[in-house]
Amino acid sequence: MSTSLVHAKSRFMARMSGLLCCVLLGSVLAACSTSESKAAPTGQPSSTTVTEVSAAAGDSGAKPSGGERTVTDELGHEINIPAEPKNIFAPNMEDSLLKLGVKPVAQWSNGSMGHDYLQDELKDVPKLDFSAGLPSPETLMAYNPELIILHTETYAQNGNYEAYSKIAPTYVFKNASGNIEKSLTAIGELLGKTEEANKALEAYQQKVKEAREKLKEAVGDKKVAIIRFAHKGVSLMGGQYLCGYVVHRDLELGISNLVGNENSASISMEILPDLDADYIFVLNAYNQGTERMTEMMDSPIWKSIPAVKEGHVYEVSNKYWLGSGLIAYEKIVDDTVRLLTQ
Repeated sequence: MSTSLVHAKSRFMARMSGLLCCVLLGSVLAACSTSESKAAPTGQPSSTTVTEVSAAAGDSGAKPSGGERTVTDELGHEINIPAEPKNIFAPNMEDSLLKLGVKPVAQWSNGSMGHDYLQDELKDVPKLDFSAGLPSPETLMAYNPELIILHTETYAQNGNYEAYSKIAPTYVFKNASGNIEKSLTAIGELLGKTEEANKALEAYQQKVKEAREKLKEAVGDKKVAIIRFAHKGVSLMGGQYLCGYVVHRDLELGISNLVGNENSASISMEILPDLDADYIFVLNAYNQGTERMTEMMDSPIWKSIPAVKEGHVYEVSNKYWLGSGLIAYEKIVDDTVRLLTQ
């Protein structure tokens, strides 16, 4: 074979080898690129993807699975909460939680006494004593709350909000007891229980509607007074909260001029003769007003009041007439209809 032929063949083989290497290298790079693309969802781009999906879900009103939501409470705090928080601490809002089918991790109590009318359902729930103020952060931490709900802005004062918000997201109402329907709706949204809240409110509103009709027929435009005997004094309850809200706002029964639009008004022997009420409900707050109640109701002045002479005085349960929530409110509606239509 000639020398020129050998050189030509060698050059051909070299070019083929180079071309083959390029093809192999290109295949390896393509495979690596595909592998990285498939692996991306478990790497850094995953966060971006979840964020985008969560934002889209929020825009449509859906709840991102396993994600968080940002909400703003009534004091303007922006907080991040789980999509459907489970371990809830909401002192003095146990009624609303139970109405939504939720048991708290711990319940409010005054000493050893919780909300008595709820104890059948809360008997296994630990009590936290509020008689000397809010429980310490260390005490609350033991219950591992995922969400803390404070029913009044006074609970958030004196550094309590800052301390509690380090334990769990903390949502504060200005005064949840001032509008139970509104606060129940808000709690339903916080807990992913909007449907349950709506159903509970519809049932209550229907109950109130039927009660109004019965009461209108029985008592017409006559006035009702609610007298609260407590350790610190005696007061007329207004129509702004608790049983006063139910009787005067929901059931639309007339209110004494002695209290008018106020939350409450102190009452004494001296002004008893001015009490313009055709029916009187009396309650002994937490059984601490017994002495004052006996003193006033045994007095000649009390016995001279027209409603008393007519036998239109009714002692009602302090267990739920001072309760805050639809469970208590439904019981108050039942009592009012029963007592004023009998």
